[in-house]
Amino acid sequence: MSQHQAYIGVRTSERVRCLTTTLALTPVRAVEFFQGTLDVTDEFDAARVFDTTLRDGEQSPRTSFSYEDKREIAAVLDEMGTHVIEAGFPVNSDAEFEAVSDIARHTDATTAGLARVVDKDVEAAIDAGVDMVHVFVSTSDVQIEDSMHATREQVKERAIDSVQQVKDAGVDCMFSPMDATRTDGAFLIEMVEAVTEAGTDWINVPDTCGVATPRRFYDLIDRVTDHTDARIDVHTHDDFGLATANALSGIEAGAEQAQVSVNGIGERAGNAAYEEFVMAVESVYQTDTGIDTTRITELSKLVEARSDMPVPANKPVVGDNAFSHESGIHAAGVIENSDTFEPGVMTPEMVGATRELVLGKHTGVNAVREHLVEAGYDPTESEVRAVTRKVKDRGAEKERVTASTVREFARDVGVEKREEQEEVSV
Repeated sequence: MSQHQAYIGVRTSERVRCLTTTLALTPVRAVEFFQGTLDVTDEFDAARVFDTTLRDGEQSPRTSFSYEDKREIAAVLDEMGTHVIEAGFPVNSDAEFEAVSDIARHTDATTAGLARVVDKDVEAAIDAGVDMVHVFVSTSDVQIEDSMHATREQVKERAIDSVQQVKDAGVDCMFSPMDATRTDGAFLIEMVEAVTEAGTDWINVPDTCGVATPRRFYDLIDRVTDHTDARIDVHTHDDFGLATANALSGIEAGAEQAQVSVNGIGERAGNAAYEEFVMAVESVYQTDTGIDTTRITELSKLVEARSDMPVPANKPVVGDNAFSHESGIHAAGVIENSDTFEPGVMTPEMVGATRELVLGKHTGVNAVREHLVEAGYDPTESEVRAVTRKVKDRGAEKERVTASTVREFARDVGVEKREEQEEVSV
């Protein structure tokens, strides 16, 4: 028997309710990793978060943030303790410039503005008042030749000039060799050494087209760190579903920071997801990011609404099913101890979410009993089994089973309500 009581949230189409259960009350932070085959958590002891929701996230097809959207999202990111907020691409438009400037003025986080290796881009970012100018240029031959219509030498010269332009203005500089994972290895190192000598503070290594694998990306970051004394940042795309894994691999290899976006939105299949990266660092790697993780669900819902990009139900950390259980075996285990069929090192409370026992085709008697008791009934075991059979049958017909459905079934079976105890005055 546990020493405390926790709550399991039960989502229905009517409202979200809480069922009292005998689960150990888990602290919001610092849940120790389970002893077992994967209990080694000493790969790194720090990881910073560079959020690019307002820049790369907004580049999602058919997504556009208004001025007010950007300010609202930036405010939450800032309040949560996000280390860097890439506010946008200042040269893009007057409205974008004003939004970036406003965010730079009103947030405590380091603000970054994106710029191509073009004088007017860099000037716009500097004039916007950001703390960091993030300059980028293509370094893969396919992009140099067929997108920029330039040469390697021209690319290198422009990169050096832009880094120096930023540094001459007294602003921190981040340089990105775009499409690094498809760039000739020797030329990539040549670029890294050139911008390092020019004075860049950060080098971002982007997997622009999402072709990296965790092991290969680790080796690449390890190699880059041998050729620069700048701080290393990584930017990974999710074309093969490997973005968050690659970002974490980059941190393991020595990068200090990862570029992520809320809900993983971004170009094509998107970026490494803010919520996945943060919670993996916090829970799996047992490293404190300094970010208020209890607002992750709130942040996710805000970005979902403003981006008009629905979050899939099975999305890690923030999807509706992330802490939901329908299977009878799983629900029974979770009612006894949530660690049985959840990671254990990440709880819904840690991300501001609610655990849910979903009723349907796979429901068992334990979940049904909890629902009935919460609704004020005092069922016998045979009545619980009878209601469970009705729930399973309704779920098999692909119909939702809600709180009112359970009450309907309880009435059909003849389950009696509990008698309320009268208060006694002494």
